Amino acid sequence: MIDHISLGVADLDRAVRFYEPVLAALGLARLVSRPATIGFGKSYPEFWLNLRVGMTNVPHESGTHICLRARTTGDVDAFHAAALAAGGLSDGAPGLRPHDRVKYYAAFVIDPDGNRIEAVTFPSE
Repeated sequence: MIDHISLGVADLDRAVRFYEPVLAALGLARLVSRPATIGFGKSYPEFWLNLRVGMTNVPHESGTHICLRARTTGDVDAFHAAALAAGGLSDGAPGLRPHDRVKYYAAFVIDPDGNRIEAVTFPSE
């Protein structure tokens, strides 16, 4: 349903330093580099960072977040660890989250611009 996602960032270099290792943990690499935008993906850019000069941090209360699919629980763990090492904040440690319809394994982080990012996988066991 969704082809790609774009995030506004106040400092493109800072955002790249954060997202490059975080997205690498999920198998995405930098594919496009332009002066005000960077695109990450597997075979085409599906996750974009766009410089927005003067942008203020996204308020946590906005309720918005982006969820990225991981292949394994290990990938979710690596995503979370990479985010913390790159200056992000934990907003939910990696772990199983059982719900009435489906159980899933996820971790939540907050990037340097206040964006809430989740990595999720659906373990079969």
